[in-house]
Amino acid sequence: MQQTRVDQGLPYYLKFIAAYPTIGDLANTEEKEILRLWQGLGYYSRARNLHSTAKFVDQELNGVFPNSYEDILNLKGVGPYTAAAIASICFDEPRPVVDGNVFRFASRYFGIKEDIGRQKTRTIFEMILSEHISRKAPGIFNQAMMEFGSTVCAPSPDCKQCLFKLECIAQQKNLQNQLPVKTKKIKVRERFLNYLVLHDGSNFLMRQRDSSDVWAHLFDFNLIEGKVGKEEVFAGTKQLLGHDFLIEEESKEFQHLLSHQKIKAVFYKIKLDPQQIKNVKSDYGEPYSVEEIVNLPKPKLIVNYLEQIGIKS
Repeated sequence: MQQTRVDQGLPYYLKFIAAYPTIGDLANTEEKEILRLWQGLGYYSRARNLHSTAKFVDQELNGVFPNSYEDILNLKGVGPYTAAAIASICFDEPRPVVDGNVFRFASRYFGIKEDIGRQKTRTIFEMILSEHISRKAPGIFNQAMMEFGSTVCAPSPDCKQCLFKLECIAQQKNLQNQLPVKTKKIKVRERFLNYLVLHDGSNFLMRQRDSSDVWAHLFDFNLIEGKVGKEEVFAGTKQLLGHDFLIEEESKEFQHLLSHQKIKAVFYKIKLDPQQIKNVKSDYGEPYSVEEIVNLPKPKLIVNYLEQIGIKS
């Protein structure tokens, strides 16, 4: 839900819970199946971490989820925000949750001018909020802080409707548009992907990505990366195949935005005969039928292309 609307995320959640009603069910399934259910949400590392944590809880903790902040924080993929949310909402531990909404509300209310882009600033906010969090209902306190920052103390705040306008430092000093302070900007890298969609009419050659880049363990097509022209793509493909070929179809440019990357991709559909597919498969993927492709976990970029050529995925 961090960057996805509830109405978009809810169907995924319901399918996920239906498929894995217990931690044991999640722990004992294949990663590929989890990624397939997660397909389209992005942040696939979270799905892999969820699987790893389920295995740990199931095998090392006898299926019992930890109930304290420090123990929850030790789970793979769980940071201070998630650990504090679970500890306070589920186990009534008075640990303040600090997310973007809380940063905004607290910085304005208390007049905190520390840069929220710096890691040490979180500690400052946590110390201040720890003095104010409800000991009787810390979960409700945290949810109220997040909700208030999302609705009333939004980026463009509704100060007239604010219950705290008389006490708010930002309101008193007219600092609403200056707080919170955030100077660190995410540097977005531009990438150019040229996909070779090799097929024989019935099967498409696809490969599973490794863990050293985005979309780890998901499936896509053979790739020539870089801002290159069609002639260079042609030369690289000829080297890959070892013989001449015809580009059956060149797609429009697809654009896909990630948190740190702007991806521009073009797909070159190339038809080969079954024997040619067989000759290249060992080093560059495996042939999959359309029915099999539908069930493979794939990046949204690949899903969008497949839908354009008539493969609903």
